[in-house]
Amino acid sequence: MIAKRTIPLLLAAIVGFLMLATYFVPETESYGATAMEMFIIISAAAMILGGGNLLKINLAKISQRRQGWGYAGITLIAFIVTLIIGLFKIGAMPTAAVPGHVWAAPVVQEGAPFWWIYQYLIVPLTATMFAMLAFYIASAAFRAFRAKNPEAVLLLVTAFIVLLGQVYAGFWLTDFLPSLKNMVALLPEADQAFAQMVGTQLEGGTPWWEVSFDGASFQQFTATQQEIVLNLNDSLHGWFWQFLNGLRLENLSEVIGDVPQKAGFRAIVIGIALGVVSTSLKVILGVDRSYLGSE
Repeated sequence: MIAKRTIPLLLAAIVGFLMLATYFVPETESYGATAMEMFIIISAAAMILGGGNLLKINLAKISQRRQGWGYAGITLIAFIVTLIIGLFKIGAMPTAAVPGHVWAAPVVQEGAPFWWIYQYLIVPLTATMFAMLAFYIASAAFRAFRAKNPEAVLLLVTAFIVLLGQVYAGFWLTDFLPSLKNMVALLPEADQAFAQMVGTQLEGGTPWWEVSFDGASFQQFTATQQEIVLNLNDSLHGWFWQFLNGLRLENLSEVIGDVPQKAGFRAIVIGIALGVVSTSLKVILGVDRSYLGSE
């Protein structure tokens, strides 16, 4: 009982408190680095156990001819072939740094068989899987976007704005609202390139007296160009122009992504972090002993 329960609990508590101490006590940083190296070694051993478990489960499925045993055979063949190619670096080419030793070549080397497997098998299969998930996402969105209550209406309207803001239809629907492009189009053709350049700088936060064009500063501009700069600055930084420009769907979609979406995402991350802290403390203090097994 001591070897199965007490010793693992003590090890988990000691390592857990040690890793916590490395963030607050500088003298324990070296111990934390050593613990992380041990964790990497244990992870490598766990990968070996995981590979053995993969072989065991799929071989049992094949031998018993259970449903889907053909897929299990494909999984085993792909696993073994990829493992052999990666371990022995089959087809790897010498590098300029170590031309005489193929074993020193990187595992994922462009043109090598291991790279070919990843580039032409894993990547297309991953893309196919996510493409198929799009249908499930569309179905879930259809069910979620039913205006049954005020919250669902708000979600529906927000999603509609964000979707329209990503496509040309949304840009076309609100193209009549003020924008730098519309303002530049009202100027004479000879001044449009100048106005577009300095307007982009003003939109980016550059003060009007620091704008430049073709290497010339504001003081070197002509009187007409200086007037254009001042007019653009007044318009672009006026509250009414900014309000109307913000109603353009592409800008409104960006605001939704930058403000409420990020706020909600950060709240979720904070909640996850608190959950991780509470779970970690339960493991360190021995309250949660699920990692010891079911016995």
